[in-house]
Amino acid sequence: MPPPAPRTEPGDDAGGLAGRLPLLLAGVLTLIVIGGTIDLMLDRPRTWRSAHVIFELLLILLSLGFAVVLWRGWWQAVAELARARMSLVATERSLAERQLERDAWRRSAEQALAGLGAAIERQFAAWQLTPTEREVALLLLKGHGHKQIAGLTGRSERTVRQHAVAIYDKAGLGGRAELAAFFLQDLTLPGTADGTAARPRSGPG
Repeated sequence: MPPPAPRTEPGDDAGGLAGRLPLLLAGVLTLIVIGGTIDLMLDRPRTWRSAHVIFELLLILLSLGFAVVLWRGWWQAVAELARARMSLVATERSLAERQLERDAWRRSAEQALAGLGAAIERQFAAWQLTPTEREVALLLLKGHGHKQIAGLTGRSERTVRQHAVAIYDKAGLGGRAELAAFFLQDLTLPGTADGTAARPRSGPG
């Protein structure tokens, strides 16, 4: 059963102090707005046209505007973080499902794979491949390229290519496609005569 998606709280920010800085600034500006408003109410100015009143009103409006912008930006960042986490959870769930699917297939085909592996090993022996060539040939059958095989085996790509050429020469094959076809060409699916699924007809004729 896949793990439940983690809950994201508004204060759950991976950015630490730097991520919470906009929130702190917004809080400070909000306090300035509240303090300035209370100060004006306590002063009870006789006229709203005095320089002191106008200055405090401008300070309150500017602080309010910046506070709104910062609060909005912070909530948008939180929403983006929540969406990213949900996407990560969905990806992890999909990968887990694919892994379970592969494991189930391997368990169901374990005996067949063991028999196929023994048959491949016998053919490698018939071709008189060296242990290194057998390792490279098996990785080629699994679909790996020369560069990937070099990384997996700790050899240079040039060395892997030389081993591949030797394998094809000993087997009398023209390349990786013919190597795969040698072992898989006669593989058929149950209920089909030639291993290909019947294609639905698109229309008459």
